[in-house]
Amino acid sequence: MNILITGGAGFIGAHLAEAMLALDHEVVVVDDFSTGAMRNVEHLLAGQRFRLVRGSVCDQRLMTVLVERADAIFHLAAAVGVQLIVQKPVHTISTNIHGTEVILELANAFRKKIIISSTSEVYGKSNEIPFREDADVVLGSTRFSRWSYACSKMVDEFLALAYYKEFGLQTIVCRFFNTIGARQTGEYGMVVPRFVRKALRNEPIEIYGTGNQTRCFCNVADVVRALTQLLDCQRAVGEVINLGTDESITIKNLAERVVSMTGSTSDLRYLSYDEAYGQPFDDMLSRMPDLTKAQRLIGYLPRYSLAETLQQVIDFERSRIA
Repeated sequence: MNILITGGAGFIGAHLAEAMLALDHEVVVVDDFSTGAMRNVEHLLAGQRFRLVRGSVCDQRLMTVLVERADAIFHLAAAVGVQLIVQKPVHTISTNIHGTEVILELANAFRKKIIISSTSEVYGKSNEIPFREDADVVLGSTRFSRWSYACSKMVDEFLALAYYKEFGLQTIVCRFFNTIGARQTGEYGMVVPRFVRKALRNEPIEIYGTGNQTRCFCNVADVVRALTQLLDCQRAVGEVINLGTDESITIKNLAERVVSMTGSTSDLRYLSYDEAYGQPFDDMLSRMPDLTKAQRLIGYLPRYSLAETLQQVIDFERSRIA
């Protein structure tokens, strides 16, 4: 198949491109490099079945050509990272919504199957743990710009499901929970690479808020494996599906584990959200997926423990320092 991956020079997109090439597909990646990086895909450029296109998913003329030639689409292009979302809310909203509008319109015009990436952020501040795909969402006030990301991805989901219901377009929505692994950048607020890099340099590790908030960190290889399986799962069409792990840890304990695993002398420092982001910030205390639907559809179970995944990140970051 000819696979089109928007945002394919990003962290998850690049790993997905590798997996698709390993399955003998041809892969076309389009990325504007606003958050993606050439280093994520440069090792793929020598391959005859890989093509990189520098451009925006909002460029309708460009995307028309790419979508028409594709057999299936993974739409991963989006504004990502809490730091970026807080600093550039207009960019977040316009990129996420308009980009998805363009790709869905074209996918429908050429009748191409499309998998849309969404996020656990859409659950907001819900206390119904673990989060089920059909659960109500509880978002904070519009004065907190972080919720603009959740709202924009909810609109993406509504659009994808509307195209499925109204036009019969084969759409699948995947809600990614915290996904980590080698080559992830900490530049836009991703906590694990940020903690690991600080620990390896024996620098203070900054924890935002109390550190008691809990998250579930999933290995990118588990998420990518699920995506490859969902592409061939007809029962998943028209569905919203959680992808992640249900192994939970507090941010404080995560920092302590990173310090221990790296043998670091870093101390832990706590910053208020105002100090960290320069403005008031509304956070969620817990985030954990209900994986029942993914298990039912594709037999999904995460293969990697948090300890194994953290070790992969640590080894990768050490190699970069060396």
